[in-house]
Amino acid sequence: MQAQDIHFSQFYLSPLNLNPAMTGVMNCNVRLVANYRNQWASVLKSNAYNTYSVSYDQRIPVGRNDYFGIGGTFWGDRAGESNFSTTTGKLSASYSKQMGGYRQKAHYLVVGAEGGISQRSIDFTNLRWPNQHDGDGGFDATLESGETDLVNDNFIYPDLSAGLMWFTVIDRNNSFYLGASAHHLNRANQSFTDTEDNLLYTRYTVHAGGDFLLGQKFGLVPGLIVMKQGPSLQINPGTSLKFLLASAKGEYQAFQIGGWVRVANRFDSNVLVDAAILATRFDYNSFSLGFSYDINVSPLVSASNGNGGFELALVYKICGQERRNVYCPRF
Repeated sequence: MQAQDIHFSQFYLSPLNLNPAMTGVMNCNVRLVANYRNQWASVLKSNAYNTYSVSYDQRIPVGRNDYFGIGGTFWGDRAGESNFSTTTGKLSASYSKQMGGYRQKAHYLVVGAEGGISQRSIDFTNLRWPNQHDGDGGFDATLESGETDLVNDNFIYPDLSAGLMWFTVIDRNNSFYLGASAHHLNRANQSFTDTEDNLLYTRYTVHAGGDFLLGQKFGLVPGLIVMKQGPSLQINPGTSLKFLLASAKGEYQAFQIGGWVRVANRFDSNVLVDAAILATRFDYNSFSLGFSYDINVSPLVSASNGNGGFELALVYKICGQERRNVYCPRF
């Protein structure tokens, strides 16, 4: 009940969940994104963590080289026998200001904000309590739990976020970016009781990455994300190898394969390497398809047998008629 936010191993393919300043930062006019994650099925079976997200954003030209970005995100998360669920809908906006350079080689500063509502729910009847166990392995769900202070099994709260990002585009195939965001600025109460004893921690995120072509057909796509939320810390560094299959006006095809690690902290002690992440991605003009798999390497491996979680990501961009040759990083 005090867990941290959802997270995607392919954070670079879920831009609006990462930073509201990434709203509208793209090489086309409209972007549609869908993500799905299934985690700990080897341990929890049918009660595994299931997370899904869909988003829409677009950019709107302002003046000669600047842009507004507007978008919306909807995501949901469900886990466990008690159907512990969070559902969120948000609207986001950004402004991209050119700070230097020219059309095809430029530096941009982007500021973004996001607001929406979230719903949290749980099925109290499926919770298990110590006094319902007889100590010999038996369980009697009909016994009273004694927990009389759990009264809110379904509630709604507001949620506010903001972010900044700087990106530099060297040419069509080379760019890098650095961003930071703060989610849950209003620290809403998430308590299932009548008391305000479970304020949602603000999540602070720093992320960076780039796309660097080292030869005519080969490049590196490194990335890093650091998230801190109350007592929880997570760091994902890694890189992908990119093989450029086609790159011409109106056509882009590339294949990526890479490796990442997820470093997290124990709740009451030091840090550990939680998972090794294998990821692949295929770009075909307006489509991007990503797949990743987490290999569990933490002490939970005795129960998980190394099986962590898999993810699917799909991105579709609509370019339309507005083309001003202002390149952006490829998210």
